Amino acid sequence: MHNIDIDLVEMTLDVMKYAINRITNTSPSLGDIKKEEELFALVGETITPEGIGGEKAFELFRDVLVKSTVPIDHPRHLAFVPASPTRAAVMFDLVTSASSIHGAYWMEGAGGIFCENQAMKWLVSLTGMPAGAFGVFTSGGTAANLSAMVTARENWRKKPDNCNKKGLIITSSGAHSSIKAMAKVIDADVHLVETDGAMTRIALQEQINSMDIDKRERLFAIVATGGTTNAGIIDDLQGIAAVCEKEELWFHVDAAYGGGALVADSVRHLFNGIEKADSITIDPHKWLFSPYDCGAILYKEPALALEAHSQEGSYLDIFKDEGASGFNPADYQIQLTRRLRGMPLWFSLATHGTEKYKWAVERGIELANKAGELIEGRSELSLVRPPSLSCVLFRREGWNAQQYKEWTYRNHRDGIALVTPTLWKAEGDYQTVLRFCFINPDTTEEDIRVILDTLGEP
Repeated sequence: MHNIDIDLVEMTLDVMKYAINRITNTSPSLGDIKKEEELFALVGETITPEGIGGEKAFELFRDVLVKSTVPIDHPRHLAFVPASPTRAAVMFDLVTSASSIHGAYWMEGAGGIFCENQAMKWLVSLTGMPAGAFGVFTSGGTAANLSAMVTARENWRKKPDNCNKKGLIITSSGAHSSIKAMAKVIDADVHLVETDGAMTRIALQEQINSMDIDKRERLFAIVATGGTTNAGIIDDLQGIAAVCEKEELWFHVDAAYGGGALVADSVRHLFNGIEKADSITIDPHKWLFSPYDCGAILYKEPALALEAHSQEGSYLDIFKDEGASGFNPADYQIQLTRRLRGMPLWFSLATHGTEKYKWAVERGIELANKAGELIEGRSELSLVRPPSLSCVLFRREGWNAQQYKEWTYRNHRDGIALVTPTLWKAEGDYQTVLRFCFINPDTTEEDIRVILDTLGEP
């Protein structure tokens, strides 16, 4: 398996040819998603005692399997939170894998960790957090949020009275699903502030004041959102920071999606207060044009994360030795083994410069505002709320939930676009609406018009 022979050379050339073709393809197919039994009928059993050979396996992937996936960087992929990694970042992802660097400890990965730390310094600078703040790259927002809440809870449990208590977190009803999932992992309760918009200082303080003694004593953290996934709404970060300071609570900001907008001058003021956070989640693989998977967790006081996450074992002792000293990413988040997820971001930043990043993020905001204008100009469509960051919520008058779904599948099947419905609470009830999320700067106004034109159909 580890021999270097002519077959390996030929396979390397095939892989590089595929990578070059994919990287230079500006409008790939939207994919034709098949059921598992359909794919099995096309490719058969691929894991066998003798192996089917690299040439055959690669042929099956290239000609069948990859065609049953949706490229996240398609200009008309506007569902969920898509992504648009720069070509420089994608290329360096290949370099990252080929270099076989373990990214947990400085002793093994110093040069690669240095690259990550350069990118991390830039991320921290965007937030305005105080001197000494720093962070580490994770697999995504869920791992980042989990790492932050473990740190917050362990800091809370330094007080002896809290050692045997089940913690409680407050967040808004618009917070990302990973907050509830993360709370289950650490066995914490979640208290929701119900809101159709941003979580405000007043609403948060009212919830805290109304808690019974048991809940208040178990409350250790507030999770605000810097750009909700569903609508791009930013909580009252300034006000929430003040409440957290007054009530002596950990202030975490989940800006996994919206954090990329910190680079954009047009909306940076909306994040005022984020610099007061104890921890912040940002996903470069969303709006900072990095390949999957690349999240980040930033701490105001990294030493608290070190106390919470540093692992011990006789085989790990060498990493704490003076001769191996350096920044160890494994000590600041939940994972020990980790790849150097931040290296492609570093290479792309070094290649293009931060001004290009600012332009690309501003382009997503510009596209969202343009889409809002186009929607308002069509009698059959209406905005649910004004565009926020790069999200646009709108409805097709007279349609029900089933019609929205049928439209989604029809457009995807016809190779036009991938746009999916979501739910929005209006007048006390949840309604099915449509949602755009613009990330790819290659998306055009004509792309938007093409998609909106299909909504004139029955």
